Amino acid sequence: MTDKSTILDKALQLGLERGWEELRLHDIADALDIPLADIAQHFSQKDDLVDAWFDRADQHLLSIKAESDWLALPAERRIEEVIWRWLEALAPYRRVTGQMLLYKLEPGHIHLQIGGVLRISRTVQWLMEAADLKARHLHRIRQEIALSTVFVSTFVHWLTDSSVHQQSCRQSLKRKLAVGAKLNIWK
Repeated sequence: MTDKSTILDKALQLGLERGWEELRLHDIADALDIPLADIAQHFSQKDDLVDAWFDRADQHLLSIKAESDWLALPAERRIEEVIWRWLEALAPYRRVTGQMLLYKLEPGHIHLQIGGVLRISRTVQWLMEAADLKARHLHRIRQEIALSTVFVSTFVHWLTDSSVHQQSCRQSLKRKLAVGAKLNIWK
Protein backbone atom coordinates (compact mmCIF):
# COMPACT_ATOMS: atom_id res chain seq x y z
CA MET A 1 0.00 0.00 0.00
CA THR A 2 1.17 3.51 -0.81
CA ASP A 3 1.75 5.75 2.20
CA LYS A 4 -0.10 8.99 2.98
CA SER A 5 2.88 11.24 2.31
CA THR A 6 3.48 9.79 -1.17
CA ILE A 7 -0.17 10.29 -2.08
CA LEU A 8 -0.10 13.89 -0.83
CA ASP A 9 3.13 14.64 -2.70
CA LYS A 10 1.63 13.30 -5.94
CA ALA A 11 -1.58 15.30 -5.38
CA LEU A 12 0.46 18.49 -4.93
CA GLN A 13 2.51 17.79 -8.04
CA LEU A 14 -0.60 17.09 -10.13
CA GLY A 15 -2.35 20.12 -8.63
CA LEU A 16 0.56 22.26 -9.75
CA GLU A 17 0.36 20.84 -13.27
CA ARG A 18 -3.43 20.80 -13.70
CA GLY A 19 -4.84 23.10 -11.05
CA TRP A 20 -6.52 21.99 -7.85
CA GLU A 21 -10.06 22.33 -9.22
CA GLU A 22 -9.29 19.86 -12.01
CA LEU A 23 -7.60 17.30 -9.78
CA ARG A 24 -9.52 14.14 -8.95
CA LEU A 25 -8.58 11.33 -6.61
CA HIS A 26 -8.75 9.02 -9.61
CA ASP A 27 -5.98 11.07 -11.28
CA ILE A 28 -3.73 10.54 -8.27
CA ALA A 29 -4.41 6.80 -8.25
CA ASP A 30 -3.64 6.58 -11.97
CA ALA A 31 -0.41 8.58 -11.60
CA LEU A 32 0.75 6.32 -8.76
CA ASP A 33 -0.56 3.19 -10.50
CA ILE A 34 -2.55 2.17 -7.43
CA PRO A 35 -6.22 1.40 -6.87
CA LEU A 36 -8.51 4.10 -5.45
CA ALA A 37 -8.88 1.88 -2.40
CA ASP A 38 -5.27 2.67 -1.44
CA ILE A 39 -6.09 6.38 -1.48
CA ALA A 40 -9.31 5.82 0.43
CA GLN A 41 -7.29 4.19 3.22
CA HIS A 42 -5.77 7.62 3.94
CA PHE A 43 -8.11 10.19 2.35
CA SER A 44 -11.87 9.74 2.30
CA GLN A 45 -12.35 12.87 0.17
CA LYS A 46 -10.29 15.38 -1.77
CA ASP A 47 -10.48 17.94 1.03
CA ASP A 48 -8.63 15.55 3.33
CA LEU A 49 -5.58 16.20 1.15
CA VAL A 50 -5.86 19.91 2.01
CA ASP A 51 -5.97 19.09 5.72
CA ALA A 52 -2.94 16.83 5.33
CA TRP A 53 -1.10 19.65 3.53
CA PHE A 54 -1.82 22.07 6.36
CA ASP A 55 -0.96 19.37 8.93
CA ARG A 56 2.43 19.12 7.25
CA ALA A 57 2.90 22.88 7.65
CA ASP A 58 1.87 22.58 11.31
CA GLN A 59 4.52 19.91 11.82
CA HIS A 60 7.10 22.16 10.20
CA LEU A 61 6.36 25.04 12.56
CA LEU A 62 6.48 22.68 15.54
CA SER A 63 9.99 21.58 14.64
CA ILE A 64 11.34 24.79 16.18
CA LYS A 65 13.32 23.79 19.23
CA ALA A 66 12.48 25.98 22.21
CA GLU A 67 15.97 26.63 23.51
CA SER A 68 16.91 29.37 25.92
CA ASP A 69 17.86 31.81 23.15
CA TRP A 70 14.46 31.19 21.51
CA LEU A 71 12.60 31.88 24.74
CA ALA A 72 14.64 35.06 25.28
CA LEU A 73 13.22 36.58 22.10
CA PRO A 74 10.28 38.98 22.48
CA ALA A 75 6.94 37.22 21.99
CA GLU A 76 6.17 39.12 18.78
CA ARG A 77 9.45 37.90 17.27
CA ARG A 78 8.67 34.29 18.21
CA ILE A 79 5.18 34.63 16.70
CA GLU A 80 6.65 36.09 13.51
CA GLU A 81 9.06 33.20 13.18
CA VAL A 82 6.48 30.46 13.73
CA ILE A 83 4.00 32.03 11.30
CA TRP A 84 6.74 32.47 8.72
CA ARG A 85 7.93 28.92 9.28
CA TRP A 86 4.38 27.68 8.59
CA LEU A 87 4.23 29.70 5.38
CA GLU A 88 7.67 28.49 4.28
CA ALA A 89 6.43 24.91 4.46
CA LEU A 90 3.70 25.82 1.96
CA ALA A 91 5.93 27.92 -0.30
CA PRO A 92 6.80 25.26 -2.91
CA TYR A 93 3.08 24.97 -3.71
CA ARG A 94 1.89 28.49 -2.95
CA ARG A 95 -0.27 28.75 -6.09
CA VAL A 96 -1.89 25.36 -5.44
CA THR A 97 -2.44 26.31 -1.78
CA GLY A 98 -4.38 29.38 -2.92
CA GLN A 99 -6.45 27.19 -5.24
CA MET A 100 -7.18 24.86 -2.34
CA LEU A 101 -8.61 27.78 -0.36
CA LEU A 102 -10.74 28.93 -3.28
CA TYR A 103 -12.04 25.36 -3.59
CA LYS A 104 -13.02 25.42 0.11
CA LEU A 105 -14.77 28.79 -0.30
CA GLU A 106 -17.06 27.74 -3.16
CA PRO A 107 -20.70 28.45 -2.18
CA GLY A 108 -21.69 24.78 -2.28
CA HIS A 109 -18.91 23.80 0.12
CA ILE A 110 -20.32 25.06 3.42
CA HIS A 111 -19.18 21.83 5.08
CA LEU A 112 -15.61 22.58 3.97
CA GLN A 113 -15.86 26.18 5.18
CA ILE A 114 -16.88 25.04 8.66
CA GLY A 115 -13.97 22.62 8.66
CA GLY A 116 -11.73 25.48 7.53
CA VAL A 117 -12.62 27.51 10.61
CA LEU A 118 -11.72 24.56 12.82
CA ARG A 119 -8.51 24.10 10.83
CA ILE A 120 -7.53 27.74 11.47
CA SER A 121 -8.23 27.29 15.17
CA ARG A 122 -6.03 24.20 15.34
CA THR A 123 -3.13 25.95 13.59
CA VAL A 124 -3.48 29.02 15.82
CA GLN A 125 -3.31 26.76 18.87
CA TRP A 126 -0.05 25.29 17.55
CA LEU A 127 1.27 28.78 16.79
CA MET A 128 0.56 29.81 20.39
CA GLU A 129 2.30 26.70 21.74
CA ALA A 130 5.33 27.00 19.44
CA ALA A 131 5.70 30.71 20.27
CA ASP A 132 5.42 29.81 23.96
CA LEU A 133 2.61 32.26 24.69
CA LYS A 134 1.42 31.92 28.27
CA ALA A 135 -1.66 34.13 28.61
CA ARG A 136 -4.54 32.73 30.65
CA HIS A 137 -8.29 33.24 30.95
CA LEU A 138 -9.68 36.40 29.31
CA HIS A 139 -6.25 37.57 28.17
CA ARG A 140 -5.74 34.23 26.37
CA ILE A 141 -9.08 34.65 24.58
CA ARG A 142 -8.12 38.16 23.48
CA GLN A 143 -4.72 36.87 22.39
CA GLU A 144 -6.23 34.00 20.42
CA ILE A 145 -8.66 36.30 18.59
CA ALA A 146 -5.85 38.73 17.76
CA LEU A 147 -3.50 35.98 16.63
CA SER A 148 -6.22 34.38 14.49
CA THR A 149 -6.80 37.72 12.79
CA VAL A 150 -3.08 38.30 12.24
CA PHE A 151 -2.59 34.75 10.98
CA VAL A 152 -5.47 34.76 8.48
CA SER A 153 -4.71 38.23 7.13
CA THR A 154 -1.03 37.34 6.78
CA PHE A 155 -1.84 34.07 5.04
CA VAL A 156 -4.10 35.80 2.50
CA HIS A 157 -1.48 38.52 1.94
CA TRP A 158 1.25 35.91 1.48
CA LEU A 159 -0.81 34.06 -1.13
CA THR A 160 -1.09 37.19 -3.26
CA ASP A 161 2.23 38.90 -2.48
CA SER A 162 4.42 39.21 -5.57
CA SER A 163 7.24 41.12 -3.84
CA VAL A 164 10.68 39.52 -3.70
CA HIS A 165 10.64 36.78 -1.03
CA GLN A 166 7.20 38.12 0.03
CA GLN A 167 8.88 40.99 1.88
CA SER A 168 5.72 43.07 1.67
CA CYS A 169 3.87 40.37 3.59
CA ARG A 170 6.66 39.97 6.13
CA GLN A 171 6.77 43.72 6.81
CA SER A 172 3.00 43.79 7.19
CA LEU A 173 3.21 40.92 9.68
CA LYS A 174 5.88 42.75 11.67
CA ARG A 175 3.70 45.89 11.83
CA LYS A 176 0.67 43.91 13.04
CA LEU A 177 2.70 42.15 15.69
CA ALA A 178 4.22 45.46 16.83
CA VAL A 179 0.72 46.88 17.32
CA GLY A 180 -0.19 43.79 19.35
CA ALA A 181 2.93 44.27 21.47
CA LYS A 182 2.01 47.90 22.16
CA LEU A 183 -1.44 46.73 23.22
CA ASN A 184 0.19 44.11 25.50
CA ILE A 185 -1.53 41.23 23.69
CA TRP A 186 1.50 38.96 23.28
CA LYS A 187 2.54 37.47 26.60
